[in-house]
Amino acid sequence: MTTHPLPNVLRRPVLLALLLLALAALAWAFWPRAIEVELAAARIGRFEQTLEEDGRLRAVHRYAISAPVAATLLRPTLKVGDRVEAGQVLAQLVPLPPQMIDARSRSMLQERVGGAEAAQAAARAQLGQAQAAADRAALESGRVDRLAGERFVSPSAQDEARLALQVQRKALESAQAQVHQAEHALAEARAALQRAEGRGDRLTGLWPVTSPVAGEIVRLHHESATAVPAGEALMEIADTAQLEAVVDVLSGDALRVKPGAPVRLALGSGLPELPGRVERIEPVAFTKVSALGIEEQRVNLIVAPTAAAPVALGDGYRVDARITIEVRDDALLVPAGALLRDGSAWAVMVFVDGRARRRTVEVAARNVDWAWLRGGLEPAERVLLYPGATITDGQRIRERRTPP
Repeated sequence: MTTHPLPNVLRRPVLLALLLLALAALAWAFWPRAIEVELAAARIGRFEQTLEEDGRLRAVHRYAISAPVAATLLRPTLKVGDRVEAGQVLAQLVPLPPQMIDARSRSMLQERVGGAEAAQAAARAQLGQAQAAADRAALESGRVDRLAGERFVSPSAQDEARLALQVQRKALESAQAQVHQAEHALAEARAALQRAEGRGDRLTGLWPVTSPVAGEIVRLHHESATAVPAGEALMEIADTAQLEAVVDVLSGDALRVKPGAPVRLALGSGLPELPGRVERIEPVAFTKVSALGIEEQRVNLIVAPTAAAPVALGDGYRVDARITIEVRDDALLVPAGALLRDGSAWAVMVFVDGRARRRTVEVAARNVDWAWLRGGLEPAERVLLYPGATITDGQRIRERRTPP
């Protein structure tokens, strides 16, 4: 069977079609494809600018128990964490062998008794002052409550009066504890003078050291029997139910924090946050070396919890503090990961008709998660998250679909 080649008239269109098909395949292969990106919409919401630092908890009231005279300390039976009551015996001291007491030593013991009596008088005077301040705050709170019931004062003034009453009551409790401590110090000084003059208790030969307040033992300076000089610290007692947080921040950041600013304390993984407020900003800075070896001037912020802790906490526990510096409820928000540097300004990549369009925006403030914009973007417009160097102005993009 004989085959006949295609005529020249038909051969040329076939070759042209094949050539066009090959060019189309090459163009399709090298045509820039749309890049998959993650998008997020700008929205109106609440913006909080915060300052995050770590701190530690400490007891509000802490008392150091010391040896009144030089003696031998018997092995303590109490341990750290044990609960003690006011007047409970904490330790036993065995007096050192008697020594000749000269006029100078006797005079010093007498002066110690006089000093303890003066401290007791001062503590009682402070107690009377605290009692008067608490009574005055109670009267003022009652007056404000009556005026609030008649709508003559605002609810915020009523809250301030109640908070002032709580502060004065806490100050009264502290003054009462100081009086108890001064009474015990006076009793110890008198006992030392009596023993030095030969009028002490010679039956047991032991000098008990009692607790001035109720609380928990948070530190033992000596766990075994040892000789201690007069004034040597034996243990520390604190009320771990009343804790405050000490957070150190840079001195420049401390200028932006105001007393009363809300604080959230993170206690640990899986635990709810503990709310609080900045109670005091210490006026003295100190030098601290950072992890990078840089000397920094830092300031302590004292944070008072405003609610009960969800778990039992202790003195010295570490916390992560998030201090609120500024709050705005009607802020235009975009994720912080959408921001790009545009010289000295900021920009975002906006999704417009399947393409990425670079747009300069004005950033008012930002935190770890969100950026507050003053202009340059409209609500509901979608921006690219974490745009890389491969995405340029006009680049074809499409949204990455997340599987359900």
